[in-house]
Amino acid sequence: MIRRAAIIAALWMLAQPALAATCREETYEGVEYAICDVDVTQEVLRLFLYDDSGTRPYGYFSTLNAALEDQGYALGFAANAGMYHDDRAPVGLYIEDGATAQKIITNAGPGNFGLLPNGVLCLRDHRADVIETLRFVEEAPDCTSATQSGPMLVIDGELHPRFLRDSTSRFIRNGVGTSRDGTIATFVISNGPVTFHTFGSLFRDYLDLDNALYFDGNVSRLRAPELGRNDIGFGALGPIIGVVEGQRLPPPPLEDPYAE
Repeated sequence: MIRRAAIIAALWMLAQPALAATCREETYEGVEYAICDVDVTQEVLRLFLYDDSGTRPYGYFSTLNAALEDQGYALGFAANAGMYHDDRAPVGLYIEDGATAQKIITNAGPGNFGLLPNGVLCLRDHRADVIETLRFVEEAPDCTSATQSGPMLVIDGELHPRFLRDSTSRFIRNGVGTSRDGTIATFVISNGPVTFHTFGSLFRDYLDLDNALYFDGNVSRLRAPELGRNDIGFGALGPIIGVVEGQRLPPPPLEDPYAE
């Protein structure tokens, strides 16, 4: 007898549409932002660093897209996804398709990454979560892919304690927040210089997200075809996150996959 789980899985694969992220431009406190929502229950969101050689970073959206096209797919939405060294190796935790390239860093340090608390974007089948680093270590979620960056912008509904409302430090900034149920990952890049306080407030007060993570500053780039945007920048990127168009998700997990 064909089990119910198998039937549901087959129907899921047949019904699943090929979608891309939904991107828009909105203004908050006088600064314009590009905002992209990815429904991870419908879209394949993946992290990318090295090409098939295992040593050469993709570096650019165009290079990654060409590699995906060779596999019969295409790159839709994409953005830089965490800080990296000069050789493009990730600064903190980096897991891609189950393989760990860099272990997690829990201690404070120089720069924005070390401005604790920092955090991790954890990708699982049909779920994405921004998790503060020490909580991540304690809970040890089984992430298919993950990238660590910092600082956290919003932690359980509170702005990072070091953010100052009257700060004069303004840069292009990008980051990601996740919905409470883990189904939506919202990526944001400012189209003009902005303070950490304003950027964090955008996620908490305007987008109503309880947890959000900073990715980077002036090196930030976005690929959003529906906005006519495909940033090139002045140098190669490290980790890249993007939606893979044409690739299908596995069926959603069931509480009892063996039920008749």
